[in-house]
Amino acid sequence: MHCHLDFADDAQRAAREAAARGIGCFSVTVTPQDYEAAVCELEPCENVRVGLGLHPWWVADGLCGEDDIALFERLAASTAFIGEVGLDFGARRSGTEDAQVVAFERVLSACAAGGKVLSVHAVKAEDAVLDLLERHALPEGNACILHWFSGSSDQLQRAVALGCFFSVGPRMVASKRGREYAKAIPLDRLLLETDAPPQPGSAIPYGEIETLLVSALEAVELLRGEGAAARIAQTSERLLGGRIEGRLGAV
Repeated sequence: MHCHLDFADDAQRAAREAAARGIGCFSVTVTPQDYEAAVCELEPCENVRVGLGLHPWWVADGLCGEDDIALFERLAASTAFIGEVGLDFGARRSGTEDAQVVAFERVLSACAAGGKVLSVHAVKAEDAVLDLLERHALPEGNACILHWFSGSSDQLQRAVALGCFFSVGPRMVASKRGREYAKAIPLDRLLLETDAPPQPGSAIPYGEIETLLVSALEAVELLRGEGAAARIAQTSERLLGGRIEGRLGAV
């Protein structure tokens, strides 16, 4: 429920290899232009939903400005899938907080009509993200997925109370805190992710997505029981809007 297939050296082949393994993908992008290109490339792949992105790193670095935000707003009217969007207040983006908040507010306003599935980045900015989601009442009419949640326990509980979903990957469940969070998240809001490939032009082994998902799923099953897999598949199927049969179900 959070990957970057358009970062692969051959995104369409990666998607088809995923389909052959019974895997559905919510493939997020980082700019509206990348979204437009990814939609064209991945349109034949029925197992992929492409997210319209405005990544906070690109906003912070000045690579996405007013024209890009305006393009995002126009494109948002015609898609149900939004991501990657959010805020990153880490040290490397210090001083860009205001610009990020302005852009994220406009993202949320563009989703105000409801019916969206959003994959949200929140690093060192969890309270700010939750404040804005709450202010715009986004969780009431949309599925807001917090990707690789790394905030505090109190922030996790606040996000749960707001109705957020959470995508969990192998790196998250490799840590003690990540495992505790995977136990605390309501099972019907728990999803799987890989966040792969890591960067544009990546030459990824096409079995790697399956390996990463199976690794995360096995860790979750140890924490939540064998019934976790079926529930995660059911939630993923509902959010993606279509069933993809396979070993992992619709995930």
